[in-house]
Amino acid sequence: MKILIAADGSPFTKRMLAYLAAHDEWLGGGRHQYTVLNTVAPVPPRAAAVIDRDTLKNYYAETSEAVFKPIRAFFKRQGIEAEFVGRVGHAPDVIAKTADAGKYDLLVMGSHGHGSLGNLVMGSVATKVLSACKTPVLLVR
Repeated sequence: MKILIAADGSPFTKRMLAYLAAHDEWLGGGRHQYTVLNTVAPVPPRAAAVIDRDTLKNYYAETSEAVFKPIRAFFKRQGIEAEFVGRVGHAPDVIAKTADAGKYDLLVMGSHGHGSLGNLVMGSVATKVLSACKTPVLLVR
């Protein structure tokens, strides 16, 4: 199975990884192909216009790597290989487009677990991904 893991480094990402570790069907036996995706919000255009392109590129890479570092360690302990991809953009759009374009069998992501009233008021990356993504999504709360 080809699995995309959306990670933002929050406690909800850690909870999602703990869930995967507790369920051998997700991590066991090397049966799956994993890609870990981190999305970094773009620097506002006016600010980006005065920042050197290489500096901006390094900022995005370092921001994603800060999220990837503990996940790399987790996967190493589990004996699992994964591809790590950092993208820049609006998280729900990037996650949904990556899942669909990559023809993933499953998208796994953590969620805050707000009820529908909370999503109505605050919005939710998970809710927006669910509405935009054709790939099946496993939300871990």
